[in-house]
Amino acid sequence: MNLLKLGIDDAGRGPVIGPMILAGCLLTKEAEKELEKLGVKDSKQLTPKRREFLAGEIKKRATAYEIQKVFPDEIDSSQEKGTKLNELEAMKIAKIINKLNNQKQDIKVIVDCPSVSIVKWEAFLKQHIKNLSTLIISCEHKADAKHISVSAASILAKSMREKEMNKIKQEYGEEVGSGYTSDPLTQKFIKKYAEKYANKGIFRKCWETYKNALHEKAQTTLS
Repeated sequence: MNLLKLGIDDAGRGPVIGPMILAGCLLTKEAEKELEKLGVKDSKQLTPKRREFLAGEIKKRATAYEIQKVFPDEIDSSQEKGTKLNELEAMKIAKIINKLNNQKQDIKVIVDCPSVSIVKWEAFLKQHIKNLSTLIISCEHKADAKHISVSAASILAKSMREKEMNKIKQEYGEEVGSGYTSDPLTQKFIKKYAEKYANKGIFRKCWETYKNALHEKAQTTLS
């Protein structure tokens, strides 16, 4: 059976600045072969310039694709309601699947699973998917390194995350850094502007890095 493959991956789960991006890429077997020849692989192994080029090639060859942006305010509000990041991600992935599952052909969905517990997370994901009977669902760890469709999705997600970060940098300067908590530039930016830009929608305020920066600022002010 010549199944269509729907690869799904994320970019920007961990950063304290900027959105989390989820992408789904629906490919035929022929398109997968073409993209493999072009050098499509796990987005982390590619330069930003190469990712941008390949994102364009993927969009040309995909049967369909879908991108979901999850901005910091939504992440914060979902955490306040008791929805964990893994659950929020599963719900967004289900949206991608439901939107792209309108083909007349059966689809194999391959998801790069964000959770340590694949079985539990997959069960939660399936609760939010419509028309499961037309789908084969496979949730795996490191799927972006094993499946071209997931590699393609990872490139689309990473490329979009970089575009969103560039928008933030245009407004707030290069000192924003990558947005990741391990980035010294980002750490300095948060310590300096956590309070000033608190309501600009760029920070994930539920992250410990942000909370600690606010706490340190308050302690310094008291001193």
